Amino acid sequence: MQSSDLIILGILLGLMTTYIPVFLCLFFTATVGFVFFLDMPLALLVQSLFRSLDKFALVVVLFFILCGNIMSKGKTVEKLINLANSLVSWLPGGLGMAGVIGCGLFGAISGSTVATVVALGGFMIPALIKNGYDESYTLGLMTTSPNLGVIIPPSIAMIFYSMISNQSLEGLFITGFIPGILIIICVCIYTFVIYRNRTDIKRLPAPHFIQLFRIFKEGFWALMLIVIIFGGIFSGVFTANEAAVVASVYAFFVEFFIYKSMTFKDIKEVTVSSAVTSATLLLIVAAATCFGRYLTFENIPNRVAEVVVASIHSPVVFLLAMNILLLIIGMFMDIISATLILGPVFLPLLGPFNVDPMHFGLIMTVNLAIGYCTPPMGVSLFITGALAKRDIIFVSRSVIPFLAIQIGVLFFLTYCPRVVLILPEIFGYR
Repeated sequence: MQSSDLIILGILLGLMTTYIPVFLCLFFTATVGFVFFLDMPLALLVQSLFRSLDKFALVVVLFFILCGNIMSKGKTVEKLINLANSLVSWLPGGLGMAGVIGCGLFGAISGSTVATVVALGGFMIPALIKNGYDESYTLGLMTTSPNLGVIIPPSIAMIFYSMISNQSLEGLFITGFIPGILIIICVCIYTFVIYRNRTDIKRLPAPHFIQLFRIFKEGFWALMLIVIIFGGIFSGVFTANEAAVVASVYAFFVEFFIYKSMTFKDIKEVTVSSAVTSATLLLIVAAATCFGRYLTFENIPNRVAEVVVASIHSPVVFLLAMNILLLIIGMFMDIISATLILGPVFLPLLGPFNVDPMHFGLIMTVNLAIGYCTPPMGVSLFITGALAKRDIIFVSRSVIPFLAIQIGVLFFLTYCPRVVLILPEIFGYR
C-alpha cells in the first residue's frame, strides 16, 4: 500500500468519526486526492459530479421513495397488515407472524428499510405489546423484519448495484424473492416455537371464508400495487423505471380517491418529504461517484484484487471473507454509500474466484441490510428505540435471535448460488 493510499484512508476514516455528513466526507477526500495525488485537472472531478446525476436510472429511486411515502401516509399499510393478520392470527404467535409478513408485503412496494421500520413499527409495536407479546421479542422482530424492504424487490440498494455492475436490474430484483421468503418462513417458525405453549396470549379463531373474502376485498387495492409492479416488470409491459412511476401514480389514486385517506395538504407534505429524501440520496451518489473516480485513477480496485487473489486461493474462503468484511462495514456505513464505494472495488475480485456478479449483488445487499440492525450506526435500532422509548442497548440485545436467523439464511445463500440464480435463469435474465 502506497503512502498516498494511507493518507486518503486516514482522511476518510477521520472525517467519518466526526459529525460531518457522509457525502461531504467522500467529496472532501476525493478532492484532496485529486489535488495532491493525481496529475489531472480538477475539472475531471466536476465532470464526474455532474455525470453521476445525469442518469435516467436514478428515476426509479426517486419514484419508489415517493410511492413508499404515499403508502406510509395513507391506509395501505393498515390494509396489508390486516390481510397478513387474517392469514396467520389463529396460529400461536400469529400476530408476530403477521408483522414479518406485513414487512415483506410493504417491502415489496417501498424498497426501503427505513420506510418499512417507520410505517410498520409505529403500527405493530404497540399492537404486539398490548396483546401480551414480550417486549424484547416485539422490538427484535420489528427492528429486523424491515430489512426485507431492501432484500425483497424492488430494492433501492440493488438499483445502485445495477448501476455500478451493469447487471440486469430486473434480474437483480428477482434474486431477492427466495431470500426474503426464506427469512419470513424462518422467523415464523421461530415465533411458533417460542409461543406455541403460551396460554396468556390471545389467539383469534381461524377466519371463515366470508371473513377472509371481506378482508381481501378491503385490501385488494393495496395488494394490486404489488401485482402491478412485478406483473408489469416481469411480463415486459414496462421497465423497472416505468414501474416506479406507475406505482406512484397508482398509490396516489388509491389513497386519494378510493381509501380517501389523503388530502391535498398531505400530498404536498409527502412530495416535499420525498424530494428531501431523494436529494439526500443523490448527494451521496454524487460524492461516492467522485471518490470512486479517484480510486479508479489510482488503480486501487485492481491493486486490491491482486493482493486478494495472491493471498486467498479458495472461493469458499473468499466468500467467507467477503461476508465477514461486509458485516463489519455495515456496522459503520449506510447501504447506499457502501454499495457505491465498495462495489467497484469488489467487482474485479469476482472473476478469479468464479463468483457470479448477480449472486454477489444479493450477498452484498443482505450483508449491508443486516447493518441497519447492528450497533453502533444501525439506523433501525435508533428508530425502534425512539418508537418504544427504549435505549439502544436493550434494542441491540433484542435483535440477536432475529439477526442469527438472517445471518444463517445469508450463509446458506452464499454457498448455494443455484438457489439465488434459478429465478433469473428461468425468466431469462442470465
